[in-house]
Amino acid sequence: MSTVPTTQREFLGHPTGLFVLFFAEMWERFSYYGMRALLVFYMLKGFLQYNDARAYGVYGAYTALVYMTPFFGGLIADRLVGARIAVIIGGLLMAAGHLVMTMQSAVMFYMALALIIAGNGFFKPNISAIVGELYPAGSIKRDGGFTIFYMGVNLGASLSPLICGYVGETYGWHYGFGLATIGMMIGLAIFVMPTIVTQILIGAGALGTAASLFYFVPDNTAAKVVNAIVATALVIAGALSIRALSLGGIPDEAGRPPGGKARYLLPILFGIAVCIPLLALFVSDFSILRESGDPVRLIAAETIDKIKAGEGFMAEVGGILLTEISKPAGILLVVTGILAFGYLIVETFRLQKIARERMFVVLILTFFSMLFWAFFEQAGSSVNNFTDRNVDRVSESQLITDADVGTIIQLQPTQEQLGFTNGDTLFTMSNLDKLRKKNQVGESEGADPNFTIDWLVSEDNVGMGLAERKNELAASTFQAVNPVYILFFGLVFTALWTFLGSHGIEPATPYKFALGLFQLGLGFGMFWLGATNADARGMVAVSWLLLGYMLQTTGELCISPVGLSMITKLSPKVLVSTVMGGWFLATAFSQYLAAIISQFTGVSEGENGEQLIPAPIETVQIYGDVFQKIAIAAIAAGMICLLLAPLLKKWMHEHEEETQ
Repeated sequence: MSTVPTTQREFLGHPTGLFVLFFAEMWERFSYYGMRALLVFYMLKGFLQYNDARAYGVYGAYTALVYMTPFFGGLIADRLVGARIAVIIGGLLMAAGHLVMTMQSAVMFYMALALIIAGNGFFKPNISAIVGELYPAGSIKRDGGFTIFYMGVNLGASLSPLICGYVGETYGWHYGFGLATIGMMIGLAIFVMPTIVTQILIGAGALGTAASLFYFVPDNTAAKVVNAIVATALVIAGALSIRALSLGGIPDEAGRPPGGKARYLLPILFGIAVCIPLLALFVSDFSILRESGDPVRLIAAETIDKIKAGEGFMAEVGGILLTEISKPAGILLVVTGILAFGYLIVETFRLQKIARERMFVVLILTFFSMLFWAFFEQAGSSVNNFTDRNVDRVSESQLITDADVGTIIQLQPTQEQLGFTNGDTLFTMSNLDKLRKKNQVGESEGADPNFTIDWLVSEDNVGMGLAERKNELAASTFQAVNPVYILFFGLVFTALWTFLGSHGIEPATPYKFALGLFQLGLGFGMFWLGATNADARGMVAVSWLLLGYMLQTTGELCISPVGLSMITKLSPKVLVSTVMGGWFLATAFSQYLAAIISQFTGVSEGENGEQLIPAPIETVQIYGDVFQKIAIAAIAAGMICLLLAPLLKKWMHEHEEETQ
């Protein structure tokens, strides 16, 4: 049975409280994904000047710890403070983290990441748990409700690269991070304020952000269309939510502390204050304590170098694995995982038969979810750099012809020059970044978007496209492709699951997971085909990227919202936030695995201001080969999940009451 009365008023067939949580989560994800869209590029191109391997390592440690802490946030909410208070604590910590990110200092950079890691631990599992509490036991609307909630996640995730990513890459990193801070504060205010204030915040936030989408946009038709679509979706969602809130908000009982009163709140806050510097140490691999700034490794560098010096694929794999496993963050994650899942397994075997078998389903599908996200989360690292370096993001205004050979032309350096020669210099991302850095204005990170360079046209340049900077899409804006697709397909999947459920033919959750893995594999297959069909410069048509993202998105919709619903449906009520935290902890392992996988695509060398990135033709197949292997592995995992599906469906006991 649900802990919340079933007399809640509904709007569009769902509890009105869902629409408050929709917008609170939307703004939280706006802040998180706004920062994520910039993070790797910031480490590579900002003041840190890391190489690919170092940036991927920090990114992997950060995202792993981000998804590790929800286990503890869920446990504290279940046992001590309740989901509502946990969400408020998490929101405040994350807002502080995004604000600190605007400071250019290595120590402050890692402190910012630590604040976001801790905040996400309290926010993420508990707001999802509150969504589950809105639905009565056995409700066939729960999967649809979580898909609507998941559309809020992805509306925020689509807004952030289009605004934070564009502003950060165009006007300065700190402006992008500052916008993420504002987004987090709006989301928290929506969650805690009275209904009338919440309605005003939703309306003002929707209209203001929609207007900014028309202002902060490249002079590119495709970008303008995408921004207009997202702005329209935001305004419609805002109008629907304001209407829903006129009927009621989140029930008082949802997310309340156990026993009705929060316990040990001050000790918990003290513990958070102690943990944040520790998290900063782990996410930095203790580099902030060393004068050299180099990360600490628990396995000697000489040992790893000897393994890497060996010949063959296994030597390469072994070297990368040892490098990642030897990081303090990796050790922390492994220890936490053993303790957390050991606790869940012990609790599972203490349950009665139906509850125990349901928990078996949760744990097994959590493993397949971990595989899914380990592959999918290449989006923020290797796929992000693939987009930056090898996907054609520029709409050309004209082409160089034979008549231009031997002349000197003035052009704005854009991605179109990659792979061509300028005199004796082969034009690479390194050249492009150096030119843009030289063009910085004062101490700001902005630059004159119309600056030009002299280019001596040779016969090799015939066919090179000419384009202005305003026609070049920032690579970070492509982080919006996946969430924009979810806005389209989310409604389709919500209607599909509801329709099939009402006719008694909805696929069971294990079958949905298998479908998700198959589609993920096909999506990476499209990336591989794009790399295989690259042009003579090593540049890939953007259509391959868009097609791959589309297949990944439909696969995601078969796993992520369905998985959240599964946790609230199959977990014992006294453990639901803890199990939700376990779900995100498995995602932490995914993020760490994703970082290890991305290391196989690292192509840049150098630190301390000197980045050396090869020409596109030298990098395209490196990415393509890794994407091909991911495609094969994802499809194989889908086959195994499909074979297990009948047994898992039996263990779900779908026609029994939900477990207390």
